[in-house]
Amino acid sequence: MKTFINPGHHIGVDSGAVNEKYHVCEAQIVKDIAVLLRFYLEAAYVQVEMLQSDNLLGENPKYYPVVQTANGSGADLFVSLHCNSAENRLAHGTETLIYGSGGKAEKAASCIQRQLVDSLGTLDRGIKERPGLAVLRGTTMPAVLVEIAFISNEDDVNLLMHQKAAIARAIARGITDWERSEATIAV
Repeated sequence: MKTFINPGHHIGVDSGAVNEKYHVCEAQIVKDIAVLLRFYLEAAYVQVEMLQSDNLLGENPKYYPVVQTANGSGADLFVSLHCNSAENRLAHGTETLIYGSGGKAEKAASCIQRQLVDSLGTLDRGIKERPGLAVLRGTTMPAVLVEIAFISNEDDVNLLMHQKAAIARAIARGITDWERSEATIAV
């Protein structure tokens, strides 16, 4: 199996959400987690391709297009990593987004969501449909977007800053759980 990892946003171009108090940005946090995730997946013999780019569908020709690159990669699963943010600083927890309910993407989202919530103790905000998101709408393989935790929440941002390896391991376990279930179905 092969997984395509997309750390959201683009360091130096689009920071994503920012926590001013701690001077941390979403793009850097998810890149750090993605590098660890790649390491854990490859240790579990999962092939990985990774791209962080400010070009989702060809709108910024200065950078590689995420959706087109993923679609040409031969990946079995697309995973985009993000940090959530809200004006309400009490908002917290983990949610995983999919294009539509049912099918392989929802199963993958469920495996990843369960591992993150169980391993990290974050609030389970569930699996949500978001058909308007380019990376979920445009990819040809099952795709999930993981909102790991809220960068705008005091407890969640500390988790994002200081538990990157634990986050990456949980996501890796969720991916390998899904891959094992897919392999079992295929037999």
